[in-house]
Amino acid sequence: MKVAFIGLGVMGYPMAGHLQRAGLAVTVYNRTIAKAQAWVAEYGGAFAETPAAAAATADIVLMCVGNDDDLRAVSLGSDGAVAAMRQGTLLVDHTTASAEIARELHASCAAAGIGFLDAPVSGGEQGALNGQLTIMCGGDESAFTEARSVLDIYAKQLRWMGPAGSGQLTKMVNQICIAGLLQGLSEALNFATRAGLDVEEVVAAISQGAAQSWQMDNRHATMAAGSYEHGFAVDWMRKDLAICLGEAERNGASLPVTALVDQFYKEVQQMGGSRWDTSSLLARLDK
Repeated sequence: MKVAFIGLGVMGYPMAGHLQRAGLAVTVYNRTIAKAQAWVAEYGGAFAETPAAAAATADIVLMCVGNDDDLRAVSLGSDGAVAAMRQGTLLVDHTTASAEIARELHASCAAAGIGFLDAPVSGGEQGALNGQLTIMCGGDESAFTEARSVLDIYAKQLRWMGPAGSGQLTKMVNQICIAGLLQGLSEALNFATRAGLDVEEVVAAISQGAAQSWQMDNRHATMAAGSYEHGFAVDWMRKDLAICLGEAERNGASLPVTALVDQFYKEVQQMGGSRWDTSSLLARLDK
């Protein structure tokens, strides 16, 4: 199978690598060509200088870029993938973006005789490196069935959620949960420290009960150490939360905690933490 992978960021770089190592013939595209050349040097495969050139011979094209505008550029732009793709092929978008762009791309692909899935991922850089991502898919169920064998290569959880946009909406639910969890964990660890408790002992005592979470298990130690130079950047979380809040305005959902945490992340940015991990909410309480 011939695969194109567009976007070699923190997530896309190892995801494309898993596909090449699984025996697929992968051609990559990245806006910074040097990154694509480095990927080829590490994994083999090939690189192209435009999204269209990467997609022209591919059976399936996968994208993982920054935002809605980036998606339009690499898929529908003058050198975009869609115009170069053959009928009967499949476009899969792993970007965390809006449900609106997912529906737009689905319609454009349908008009061109191409299948489409919005398939945002969760699991962070570690999940991408280990091939253990959660993938939430929206689009035609037939497209999901067709893509499944490829997505399974780097997925630990893979689900079809409904029509186009459903994957992005599910990812929004994921980010809303994470924002609230991290604020609660930050407040709890700050409280424990100010109360004179041993944070490690506290976590050991409560982490097998109702308070347990992935964030507690995987982030409490780095949070307690004030270490945030890793993980999912605050800038990206604010981008995601803006998508959530925008969608809530459209569907009437109330997100008061999410809106508040978004403003707390703005404070972290003002502290110089734009590229810190999302667990850095604790840093603003430690000031």
